[in-house]
Amino acid sequence: MSSHAATIDHHHDPSTSTGIPNKKLLMWTFLASDCMFFGALISTHLIYRLHPPAGGLDPKVVFSPELTSFSTFILLMSSLMMALAVTAIQKGNVKSCRWSLLTTIFFGMIFLGCQVYEFDHFVKDKNMTLSNSLLGTTFYTLTGTHGCHVAIGVLWLGLMYVRSFKVASDKSWFGQQLLHVVALLIALLGSLKVTLGLVHALQVEPTFGAAVGAFFTHEFIYIAITLVAYGLLAFYFARPRGTVQFNEANAIDVESMGLYWHFVDIVWIIIFTAVYLLEYLP
Repeated sequence: MSSHAATIDHHHDPSTSTGIPNKKLLMWTFLASDCMFFGALISTHLIYRLHPPAGGLDPKVVFSPELTSFSTFILLMSSLMMALAVTAIQKGNVKSCRWSLLTTIFFGMIFLGCQVYEFDHFVKDKNMTLSNSLLGTTFYTLTGTHGCHVAIGVLWLGLMYVRSFKVASDKSWFGQQLLHVVALLIALLGSLKVTLGLVHALQVEPTFGAAVGAFFTHEFIYIAITLVAYGLLAFYFARPRGTVQFNEANAIDVESMGLYWHFVDIVWIIIFTAVYLLEYLP
């Protein structure tokens, strides 16, 4: 860790009138407005559940608590990795920060893959659409909005990850990192496709062994492509090419991203409780 790290206060900025860095203050302001937005969506869903229309869909028949519980656990683990990324960059450990960011991105894509599969299953097998029931309207609006927030967060994390490799003296940086972005996109889309394939196999096959066999049989090409993409990210694009312009001075950027990601996780815990768990209370 460089000696410059000791001169950086990651929590207070004496140059501002509030003592809080402007980037962090802006993020807190945005999250406050988002709290009200999600509060309105969650309240709407709960009010509907207190007074369901006659003949409406039964959530206990539609929902799959096992899959949603798994995706919730994955999202919580991504929050842990995001916290590790913030701690690493505050200490000037760029390499550790990169790995934590990449793991957070990977977990975020698993969550999105589970959500995409869930939506597809509800529409095709449970016949619950956005327009044919009030449950579908409130559910897809609420969880879909949250899914968009996760997708935006994954994109933001990806751009920050690639940014951490910028070398000031490298004149070919743009072209190099453009290929880096392409490899990252292939890895992310591959993760999404592989997750969908694994969840589908676990849902339709009678045993775990049969599900694993079917998964590798049908998704072998996508697994290989995804592994190659992650291999390029880890062993080619991550090779040192000089002194990077990303260090502990950029901790405020990672902290702001961390605030957003933790907010998304906390909102999901509330959604999971209000939408799924409350349905199974006596």
